[in-house]
Amino acid sequence: MKPVITEYTPANEFFFEEGCYILEMHSRDDDPALSIARCRVPVGVATHWHKLHGITERYLITEGEGRVEVGDTLKKIVRAGDSVLIPPGVAQRITNTGSGELVFLAMCTPRFDVAAFEDMET
Repeated sequence: MKPVITEYTPANEFFFEEGCYILEMHSRDDDPALSIARCRVPVGVATHWHKLHGITERYLITEGEGRVEVGDTLKKIVRAGDSVLIPPGVAQRITNTGSGELVFLAMCTPRFDVAAFEDMET
């Protein structure tokens, strides 16, 4: 592996089927151990219940306020600075409960692969 800088390119943001906007910040074939994406959830929107098979996901809330739900046991309001650990294969969703956008970094290990994504609402 060589050192590399991935430039911030907000124009590459896209809407993902889970119900939020995604900007891949770091997702490289030569670094399969980790991916980082900025996720943006509009006011009042909840992402779909979904699972990531074989991938551990961590949220780092950077802006706004939301209610995160992980499995049947964890339901909590999260705010900027909070982090959430989501084990592989566990159902999850997050709802923007604030008055502005909810923004967080989603860090996946290993790297996010759309084939591992299961939308539980379709």
